[in-house]
Amino acid sequence: MIKITLKDGSKLEVEKGTTIIEVAKKISEGLARNTTCGEVDGKIKDLRYELQEDCNLVIHTFKEDDLEGKKAYWHTTSHIMAQAVKRLFPDVKFAIGPSIEQGFYYDFDVEKPFTDEDKAKIEEEMKKIIKENIPIERFSMPKEEAFKLMEGQIYKQELIEELPEGEEISFYKQGDFTDLCAGPHLESTGKVKAVKILSSSGAYWRGSEKNKMLQRIYAISFPKASELEEYLQLLEEAKQRDHRKIGKEQELFMTHELVGSGLPMYLPDGATIRRILERYIQDKELALGYQHVYTPSLANVELYKVSGHWDHYKEDMFPVMKMENEEMVLRPMNCPHHMLIYKNKMRSYRDLPIRIGELAHDFRYESSGSVCGLERVRQMCQNDAHLFVRPDQIKEEFGKVVKLILSVYQDFGFKNYTFRLSLRDKNDKEKYFDDDKMWEEAESQLREILTELGLNFYEAEGEAAFYGPKLDVQIKTALGHDVTVSTCQLDFLLPQRFELEYIAEDGKAHRPVVIHRAILGSLDRFIAFLTEECKGMFPVWLAPLQVKILPITDNQHEYSYKIRDELAKVGIRVEVDDRNEKTGYKIREAQIAKIPYMLVVGPKEVEEGTVAVRSREDGDIGTMTLEEFKKRDNWGRF
Repeated sequence: MIKITLKDGSKLEVEKGTTIIEVAKKISEGLARNTTCGEVDGKIKDLRYELQEDCNLVIHTFKEDDLEGKKAYWHTTSHIMAQAVKRLFPDVKFAIGPSIEQGFYYDFDVEKPFTDEDKAKIEEEMKKIIKENIPIERFSMPKEEAFKLMEGQIYKQELIEELPEGEEISFYKQGDFTDLCAGPHLESTGKVKAVKILSSSGAYWRGSEKNKMLQRIYAISFPKASELEEYLQLLEEAKQRDHRKIGKEQELFMTHELVGSGLPMYLPDGATIRRILERYIQDKELALGYQHVYTPSLANVELYKVSGHWDHYKEDMFPVMKMENEEMVLRPMNCPHHMLIYKNKMRSYRDLPIRIGELAHDFRYESSGSVCGLERVRQMCQNDAHLFVRPDQIKEEFGKVVKLILSVYQDFGFKNYTFRLSLRDKNDKEKYFDDDKMWEEAESQLREILTELGLNFYEAEGEAAFYGPKLDVQIKTALGHDVTVSTCQLDFLLPQRFELEYIAEDGKAHRPVVIHRAILGSLDRFIAFLTEECKGMFPVWLAPLQVKILPITDNQHEYSYKIRDELAKVGIRVEVDDRNEKTGYKIREAQIAKIPYMLVVGPKEVEEGTVAVRSREDGDIGTMTLEEFKKRDNWGRF
């Protein structure tokens, strides 16, 4: 007998050779019906995996927070889709079909792109395969035999060729379809209940433009039809919230092929939003003792070799430009520049903390396929700052950053967020600077600080910056996604690499610690996020146009202009719609543009010196004097 320790700490004794699905059945039949895979001592295993010794076992199911459980379910469905394509297109060649964050895809080599009619047929065939409830069998074989089995399947053979000698090469078979795969998979095709093909696109084999263009089909599946319906409704909601759609409708930004991919241009209304955000965050920082600087977007390659970014980040940087006797590169971040600003003169312990902030333009070498509106760009504006502190100031300054984050979130009305302590992956020597002592000290200090600050946080291995651990604030979006907006990082490395010093009370040189922090992060990404959160209905203080005045006839134009000028004097962004159009038409246009307030002006309003107020949210809210209307909102004054 062997002992199995389950996730809740309880233990089971089972016979050696018992499979994961058999353990699930011992616990309950209901659990067994929903089990998709298992995790044995931290490694994901197939349901058919036989337990041979004492171990820790986590049983995964298709639950909202169980990504591994969903991946096994979706991976199985990707094979069902491949089998359906094989039945309909017998000459197809298969590439890969992984699960992804939401659903799965499979890449196929076919004569021509899939049409909507083709996809409808594939989906119907998938449903037939599910109804057939075909058992799914796992087997393995030596490399030479595996290569022969995949005869005619050039992409599978290429993958097999690259596998090390002696490594187990596994396959999964379901009826007339066999695929090279490490798994895990469900027990039969009938375990999948509801499927939907979502879209298709071209995709280069292995993501390289040098390789052949394949046809990729994206799809998703669920254990219940109701869950699929909910997901499709969420997708429709996502389309309506897409910042690219809203950005075009409200004329916030544009892109053009002559400028290039990932390089959006802000139109007047979008530029207004960005300008307000920039002033807003800079004013908050100035009130807290930050000093703002400007640094160049270009730097010598040597700067990034000193900082360590060249070794850990150069793949995400633009190519080097050779200029006379220098090699220059567009910067991916501005922390190295701020290190040099600190080092510009001798510092005393009395000078610290020094808080250096900047709205800096940074550049990332993103592929054209990965850029997306304002969300993922090649040039971004970062709300960045670096705090140079003595070791005894770390906790206080870190706490002030957290307070600033919470203050900003209160201003924007963000409520659904969590704190994540992002740590390094000790085994990843390429991504993270290799200094165990430094990492252990930094992670231990940051964990202690977060605990003392009373923050309810969770830990995530492998999410740290290459030079140090960090606090990430994860916001749950209206569509249920987790996004990182604000971050605060503890750094012992860059002060060491740049040999930063301050003279302490003992008259000796000491090393400061750097706190990297971004509150709004990338302003471009923040605007994209905010646009989708509020569906383009920006808070009144941030709306590009806050008030539109709608005179009913030409006779009210003079009074409307007078109102406009009075509102503009106190900083309210206002326009008069003096077109010769019906009032109802003007109101509808203003509502579509999501303008917070409309002031309808007719003969009665002119006579009484009032305005008829319509609100974006509440509709007609009555007649009032201009002074009463001015007091109705804060108009951007926090």
